[in-house]
Amino acid sequence: MPIASFIEHSYIGLLDLIFNRLRQPTPSAEALKRCKIIAHRGEHDTVRVKENTLAAFDQAAGAGLWGVELDVRWTRDMVPVVAHDPDLRRVWGHDAAIVDLSREQLKRMEPEIPSLREVVARFGARLHLMIEIKQNPWPDPSGQIQSLREHLASLRAVTHYHFMALHPMTLDHLRGFPGACLVCIAYYLPYQYSQWVMRNQWGGLCAHYGMMSRAVIAKHHRQGQSIGTAYPSSRNCLFREINRGVDWIFSNHAAALQRIVQNQLKTIAR
Repeated sequence: MPIASFIEHSYIGLLDLIFNRLRQPTPSAEALKRCKIIAHRGEHDTVRVKENTLAAFDQAAGAGLWGVELDVRWTRDMVPVVAHDPDLRRVWGHDAAIVDLSREQLKRMEPEIPSLREVVARFGARLHLMIEIKQNPWPDPSGQIQSLREHLASLRAVTHYHFMALHPMTLDHLRGFPGACLVCIAYYLPYQYSQWVMRNQWGGLCAHYGMMSRAVIAKHHRQGQSIGTAYPSSRNCLFREINRGVDWIFSNHAAALQRIVQNQLKTIAR
């Protein structure tokens, strides 16, 4: 593992250790009902169910989750497909780059990798789609935007889906969509990216829960913008984010967190 990645994972692990042990007040029933938990790349275990697959999204839907986060890249023939990495090495064991393959070649190589069209047809308006646009080449911006419009034509922006990106410049390509459906992922730099979101009047800002301060949350809420945090994995951390008024909670343990919410609501109702 590269040094930078090792430091990053160690830091995240330390934050989890701290926040998972800090007891939190139980949120009200109203706050628990407002909680929107999102399965990061679907509900997957990387072995039996791979990330960003229809099976992973099926698991999320079955768990009663509000939404799923999915990653979109373009194939050589400009078909938007759902995959996080630029190549197939980590998840699928192939060296091929997605941008070098046609949709048909990719489907023959790994049939479990869905197109955006397949995801929308199966889960559109059933799960909220948080669509992260990766840093792809944009050889035909107008054509690619039109492709996204056609794929999402049956859905309503904000109501059924949002676009997300790690870099604000990627969101600039999506200006043909309502600004309210564009969400910037700051991850470790919420203060810097917060200004960008405010200035462009985009829909919201996301960052790691340890980096997102109450002041930033309040500032964006005053502007009618939403806040998302990642990646709570425990009851205490979940309750902390709900109590802070976070709008979206992204997690790699989304189904488990959803069960905590449901069980707590049952306890309150008794």
